[in-house]
Amino acid sequence: MEFNKEDMPKHIAIIMDGNRRWAKAKGKPASFGHKEGAKTLEKIVRYANKIGLEHITVYAFSTENWKRAEEEVKALMMLLQSYLDDYSKRADSENIKVKILGDVSVLSEGMQKSIKNCMERTKNNTGVVFNIALNYGGRDELIKAIKNIATQVKNGEIQVDDITEELVSNNLYTKGQPDPDLLIRTSGEIRLSNFLPWQLVYSEFLFIDKYWPDFEEEDLDKAIIEYQKRTRKFGAN
Repeated sequence: MEFNKEDMPKHIAIIMDGNRRWAKAKGKPASFGHKEGAKTLEKIVRYANKIGLEHITVYAFSTENWKRAEEEVKALMMLLQSYLDDYSKRADSENIKVKILGDVSVLSEGMQKSIKNCMERTKNNTGVVFNIALNYGGRDELIKAIKNIATQVKNGEIQVDDITEELVSNNLYTKGQPDPDLLIRTSGEIRLSNFLPWQLVYSEFLFIDKYWPDFEEEDLDKAIIEYQKRTRKFGAN
């Protein structure tokens, strides 16, 4: 499928929704859906890198996901850690740079080590920047940014009048990266679920009635084509 490569979005964010419902429809446990979703993710990130996308951010585990059944959370964390350990090698060989967005301080020591190793191994790669939002919550991110800025004011490093949009952006997990041009959410749900509330204020939204494990490269092509049909005004006429 052809799209205008001169008008590519620089950054696409994805809420990978529907793993559990996809598995349930097949009579399988939730863990099966998450494993297949991980395969789909790797396929899509590889394709995004191939077509020249600069940044892709996916919602892997939210601060609210801890409320799920303990058995599912434990299985998902084991899958994520195994994924990072295994994927870091392939990401490195494919020139993909992996970054983790979220509060990793509360994760297990093993998970924190896996995160550190994956980011360190791929830090000098120059292909797509692959952001994995892990133990991420948009409001939590903003609270942390506000606290950081308040501390800077308290310490006399900046004045209240120095607080700008740029300063706030520079205190977020996505510091130094452009805001997403396009948000894709699969499974037919139409909400943001506490995902990148600051960064998505001017993004184009696309909601797809397909579970994440069924998402294909062609679906990403179609999303980019739809994005290119839209006129982004950023509040102007």
